Amino acid sequence: MNITSVNVRAFEKDGNRMKGIATVVLDDAFAIHDIRIIEGDNGLFIAMPSRKTATGEYRDIAHPINTEVRTAFQNAIIAEYNKVISEEKAE
Repeated sequence: MNITSVNVRAFEKDGNRMKGIATVVLDDAFAIHDIRIIEGDNGLFIAMPSRKTATGEYRDIAHPINTEVRTAFQNAIIAEYNKVISEEKAE
């Protein structure tokens, strides 16, 4: 499995910990939308798409099965986020 595309829509809202939304394409064949980019106490991290259950809990719709894949997703998304932010500041 290869991450073949990462698209980030960054937004800056004062006081909002959510910094953007990402879409990741795997092997030019499968897309995962609505991956949130969050500013945590220890820096940026990603939150996979989820939905609210009948009990009020949130459950991931799609997620990496192991740490290696999660790290690959997070590194690719945060790198693209940083690129988008630096391009917006240069404008």
